[in-house]
Amino acid sequence: MKHTGRFWSAGGNMTEDHLFEPAHEVDVEITIKRSRFIAAVRKAHSEDEARERISEASHIWHNASHNCWAFRAGQAEACSDAGEPSGTAGRPILGAIKRSGLTHVAVIVSRYFGGVKLGVRGLIEAYGGCAALALERAGKAPWVPSEKACISIPYERRNALLADLKTLGVKEENISAEYGESVKLVVPVPIGLVNEAEAMFKAYKRRFWIEGWEWLKERG
Repeated sequence: MKHTGRFWSAGGNMTEDHLFEPAHEVDVEITIKRSRFIAAVRKAHSEDEARERISEASHIWHNASHNCWAFRAGQAEACSDAGEPSGTAGRPILGAIKRSGLTHVAVIVSRYFGGVKLGVRGLIEAYGGCAALALERAGKAPWVPSEKACISIPYERRNALLADLKTLGVKEENISAEYGESVKLVVPVPIGLVNEAEAMFKAYKRRFWIEGWEWLKERG
């Protein structure tokens, strides 16, 4: 069904923020003295999400000699040497994150030992350098605070809703979806557009175009 024109109205302008998060999630691999280092940059908007993304990446490279990591998510930050000598892995990765100016990011650097010891200085440079390279390739994107809405919608109305959300500046790539008898969407709505989005959802609900919706407690 072709869908054009708005049938809701509400005030609100998008807020601006000076924080940046990774523009992309990337994996970068380098080799130093026969040891392979794989750095994974992942988006994470909370400590729980950061630890989940770290666990996912560590599972992918579960046979690595070490899966070292660091994250910054809002006010929370942490790092781990994961068995490497103290201070040679986690802190250099966290340092690379801080120098990048990014937040809402987790970086996991997995090492496959190649038989040649790097020494303390060598490890610091390897972990920090690999993390910095991956963060550079991930790029920067402005972070806009958002509220998350959970929406249940019939399949045939999905594209119309996505088109209307796009007019609010909500990119489809930022929307998560689960598919069952209907489509369940988790939509991050910029704080400055919450009122307009709520007007949209209520208009959809009045027309029975969505089965239900609610704001989640978790913020983006």
